Amino acid sequence: MTDVTDGTRWLDDDEQCTWRAFLAVQRLLFDRLERQLQRDSGLPMTYYEILVRLSEAPDHTLRMSQLADSALSSRSRLSHAVARLEAEGWVRRRACAEDRRGSFAQLTEEGMAKLRAAAPEHVEAVRTELFDALTPAQLHALREISDAVVAHLCRPRP
Repeated sequence: MTDVTDGTRWLDDDEQCTWRAFLAVQRLLFDRLERQLQRDSGLPMTYYEILVRLSEAPDHTLRMSQLADSALSSRSRLSHAVARLEAEGWVRRRACAEDRRGSFAQLTEEGMAKLRAAAPEHVEAVRTELFDALTPAQLHALREISDAVVAHLCRPRP
């Protein structure tokens, strides 16, 4: 379906195949990694990502708004996830002294221990399910493509 008379920029056959392959790899990969984390650590991918982001931050602490932005999450969804992580004792929230509306999320020692326990099997799953399937040139191309699409999607909209 490549007729453009109606103004729609339809996908050609090659673009359609690329789109469907991209959807399949994204869904299959995320599903496998999500199942691995749940099975081996009892963590959903979203919680694991929050713990990782906090582990990489200075003092293992980020403003909630920064954490939401870095995790590509809405503030309300992130707040709910952090509340669950707080209930487990893996994250602590504290108020921001300079901005009464702001708050910080901080990774606790228990959270760091949970992350350290989950990370080896998860990293191995990422390696097995993604990196082992690619040549070094394909890996480089995947990085370039991913960076280009992220930059495009994060650009300011008029």
